[in-house]
Amino acid sequence: MELIVKDIDVKSVLTKSNLPVADYSVNTYTGCTHGCKYCYASFMKRFANHAEPWGEFIDIKHWPEIKNPKKYAGKELFIGSVTDPYQPLEETSKRTRALLKQMQGSGCTVSIATKSDLVLRDLDLIKTFPNARVSWSINTLDEGFRAAMDNAVSIERRFAAMKVFHDAGVRTTCFISPIFPGITDIPAIIRRAKDQCNLVWLENLNLRGDYKGRILNWIHDNHPELDALYQRIYMKGDRSYWAELDEEMRRFTKEEGLLYVRDDDSIRRPFDEPPIVVNYFFHEEIIPSAKKKTARSDDSE
Repeated sequence: MELIVKDIDVKSVLTKSNLPVADYSVNTYTGCTHGCKYCYASFMKRFANHAEPWGEFIDIKHWPEIKNPKKYAGKELFIGSVTDPYQPLEETSKRTRALLKQMQGSGCTVSIATKSDLVLRDLDLIKTFPNARVSWSINTLDEGFRAAMDNAVSIERRFAAMKVFHDAGVRTTCFISPIFPGITDIPAIIRRAKDQCNLVWLENLNLRGDYKGRILNWIHDNHPELDALYQRIYMKGDRSYWAELDEEMRRFTKEEGLLYVRDDDSIRRPFDEPPIVVNYFFHEEIIPSAKKKTARSDDSE
């Protein structure tokens, strides 16, 4: 595969966000070489003028200097809503680092979502932001399944980076997303993560668009024993699997001494409280308060 890389000029890298967890959405690249098979952000191809498959192109953004960063004081910036800000190209292009340097001292809060350990490079910089948070997407402990789904770093490297940030006093999140029915072992991931994160988020596998068929075909080819389950959930709209999992997680977190909540305020709880499992399972179909959360899938630049 030959990666298509372009430098592009944009008017701004900060976009007002509909996400309940942030005031601004920040994406320092268009496209992502992690090429996750389930990635909702692949819809960005419609706006990127790229014929290449998702994961095979990357646009490096260049924006005008942010002349008055202090106007963002008290605002939260979510870095990485539709791209990984620490995908491999960031090592040399340093656009995410440039953004952090421009916003340093502004008084804004940053929340960073990644599947990479390259974020370790910017630990000292990230620590200077008030209440900064870094989250790592981890939906399996099985390295074989991970490699089949994405081109990002190994699960152990993600956990190792999470521990460094947690030990350094930066708020960390283990984002168990997307949950693959019958495959993702949520309790095992939580047990592995709970001593090095301040928050656990859960989000169900929400199939739509052209990647719906790809995932269902992958399940058929690799886990035919799950065909009936996936057909029931994704073709017939049966939500009972998620309802049962919700109850299972409620029991599990109680046994583990963890809090189980569904409100957005959970992410702002004090740093030293136990991890919190936030229920994202049903999106807007069952939990009204989750409607805003699904805006992440529609957030464009």
